[in-house]
Amino acid sequence: MLDRIRSRRGALEILDQRLLPGKISYVKARTPAQTAAAIKDMVTRGAPLIGCTAAYGYALALSGKPPRSAAALASRLDNAAKILKAARPTAVALAYAVDRLHGKAMNFLAGHSGGLDAKTHAALKKLVEREAAAVFQEDVDANAALSAHGAGLLPDGCAVMTICNAGAMATAGMGTALGVIKAAHRLGGISQVYACETRPYLQGARLTMFELMREKIPSTLITDNMAAHIMKTCGVAAVIAGADRIAANGDTANKIGTYMLAVLAKYHGIPFYIAAPAPTFDMTMRSGKDIPIEERSSHEVCFIGGVEIAPKGARARHPAFDVTPAKLITGIITEKGVISPVSRANVRRALGASATRVFAREKTAQTC
Repeated sequence: MLDRIRSRRGALEILDQRLLPGKISYVKARTPAQTAAAIKDMVTRGAPLIGCTAAYGYALALSGKPPRSAAALASRLDNAAKILKAARPTAVALAYAVDRLHGKAMNFLAGHSGGLDAKTHAALKKLVEREAAAVFQEDVDANAALSAHGAGLLPDGCAVMTICNAGAMATAGMGTALGVIKAAHRLGGISQVYACETRPYLQGARLTMFELMREKIPSTLITDNMAAHIMKTCGVAAVIAGADRIAANGDTANKIGTYMLAVLAKYHGIPFYIAAPAPTFDMTMRSGKDIPIEERSSHEVCFIGGVEIAPKGARARHPAFDVTPAKLITGIITEKGVISPVSRANVRRALGASATRVFAREKTAQTC
């Protein structure tokens, strides 16, 4: 699969997913602000991947000539963290990665409150870059583990449905929901994948089909409003989606349209799974009602590929995510295992120490 992000010589090269599958091109970011702009403008997307991108983008704040004092550098890093975390509000992996690196950097600087020489700055830069690489590798490992757990849930030779893109293009590794599908296919367990096109940004049509076809997995693209008919007539055995943020009770925010699939799956008696790594959980959110939902530009609804499809001046809404209630979710597939039934107690039990770390991370975030 294509490199999604590449850290090279003081810059971050970010695969421009807006141009796929027609063109492979990279956008170069040299500052945290440029990285944040790439995340906000959908150059890169997918909750785990924007977390990894933000981590490397935060490290860019340490490029170039260091300031004279630790206080000045702390101010620069504070600003970098705020800019990056504001890029997109719903996906918690972004805040998780930035807070993690920022915490490491602040702890380091607390021990160097005096002057800041070149050697000390270089040591901090190395520490932060190493932590960004760790965030990336942990996602690779989590993808592999949760994909193996999820593959065991699918019957041999089954048809599945998915929405948006929760594959390699959305993560550092093989993917979450699409990772499960890939792992099951390698075991001979997938006869057909129905990929919802995912309006308005068409991540399913452009990116999920791109990945499925490259992997030679039998797949069919459907428009979002075909989902019920396909569930009813084509023997869909499971629906699998990714997640951008999961509340403490298991309510899950994911790409707009996911909630609709969960309701349809429930009606048709089809298991509905969420696949997501541990950093996707936000234990400070008691339920899905607390999850912030990003409202993006109506331009993305009224235009496709630069072509206006609605009458000029038409009003449109674009909530980029919706929340699926835990009671509609058969199981949440994580690198630690499958959470089923989905409940507050089972989420905390499955996450274990991770639940405490997530809570501590969010408390730290409020002070940045």
